[in-house]
Amino acid sequence: MEKAVRLENVTQVYVTEERATLALQGITFDVPKGEFVSLIGPSGCGKTTLLSIIAGLIPSTSGQVTVADHLVQGPSSKVGYMLQQDYLFPWRTIADNACMGLEIAGELTEEKRQGALHLLEEMGLLAFRDYYPAQLSGGMRQRVALVRTLAMEPELLLLDEPFSALDYQTKLQLEDLVVETLRAKGKTAILVTHDISEAIAMSDRILVLAPNPGRIRQSFEIPEAIRAAVPFEARELPEFHLLFRQIWQEFGGTPHE
Repeated sequence: MEKAVRLENVTQVYVTEERATLALQGITFDVPKGEFVSLIGPSGCGKTTLLSIIAGLIPSTSGQVTVADHLVQGPSSKVGYMLQQDYLFPWRTIADNACMGLEIAGELTEEKRQGALHLLEEMGLLAFRDYYPAQLSGGMRQRVALVRTLAMEPELLLLDEPFSALDYQTKLQLEDLVVETLRAKGKTAILVTHDISEAIAMSDRILVLAPNPGRIRQSFEIPEAIRAAVPFEARELPEFHLLFRQIWQEFGGTPHE
């Protein structure tokens, strides 16, 4: 199967005047094209650092990362990054914000602008194209941020707790929307989250990281019944609850906690 992402023995050391800190050690895994992988683990296990390395925002101390068979040596339009905050420009309309990435990359053609507007329509936002971010809810703004990311047609999407600032109902709605959109477009994605339920409901596979230093502790394949359902419905399946207990125990919990 074609690999969208490959990490080989990625290690990260942060050095200050006082000490050197080993943040990540020997991280190795592949992500096949079209797969949705979640990274979960306690604070301090280096999840966001790992995403930053994959995105080319910081270089790893050793090891290497390839995306679409290209060695990552810096930021690339092949990789889209969606964060906790939407970072929309308040003085620009929703349509203009959706095209912002294309504009910055110097790739904003009329065809690609129409593509961004089509994505807004798919997200139920076309009627708001001339609105400004302050006029939209948090969930709507995150949908615009997703459109801005997808408009770049990246090979890989990195999602760093994109729903953590939203209310629970909006979060569940966006989980369904994101999963259905990425599946329909055959996109590869890596999600960082603290929410075990979110990881199970959205993913094809979960990697559990251990801290100090960050390293892969366990890998869980998501059962087909869960993968076939949208996240909201997946939460009701018996397979979901069984897997939740198994992963929770990896965090040091017990089935009754």
